[in-house]
Amino acid sequence: MKPRIPLLPATIVLPLLLACGGGEAPATAPGSTSATPKAGQSAVADDMSNPNVVQIAVASPDHKTLVAAVQHVKYEDVLVNAGPFTVYAPTDAAFDALPHGVLDDLMKPANKATLSDILEYHVALGVLRPEQMTNGRSVGMANGGNVKFSVQEDGTVMINDAKVLGSVPASNGLVVVIDKVLLPQ
Repeated sequence: MKPRIPLLPATIVLPLLLACGGGEAPATAPGSTSATPKAGQSAVADDMSNPNVVQIAVASPDHKTLVAAVQHVKYEDVLVNAGPFTVYAPTDAAFDALPHGVLDDLMKPANKATLSDILEYHVALGVLRPEQMTNGRSVGMANGGNVKFSVQEDGTVMINDAKVLGSVPASNGLVVVIDKVLLPQ
């Protein structure tokens, strides 16, 4: 017996067709076999779902430098995937606190590998909620390094030497705002 696929109501199908271009095939130049994609998953417009970690950073007025760095190494398509990810997001002030010239140096094409390593040191696979950021806990990061959490007497949570300022849930994880750039050992 064949499985029966339910029909979707027109209120769902019509917006899907419109969003996909009405079902028309993309135009291609004579003699070409396929259209070249213009952008990856990060270019998909979705105003109905909860924002993902990249959309949260892009919407934040305090994370322009982080967004520019992520775009520079072309990680935005990676970070919009299902995850889940915990992204420790340094503020613009945290990047400004780096020694003079360091950020400019990292943004040079020759230093993309170093910048990638630093950015990966800000991403943990899985979601680590604030209540799980306990004193002495060590967590592996996407670059293979580890960070360590500590809880101060006043309740302030630290990741290495960066203060956790807050967190924002995302559709594919959690963005944790921090006041310093984490540097791999």
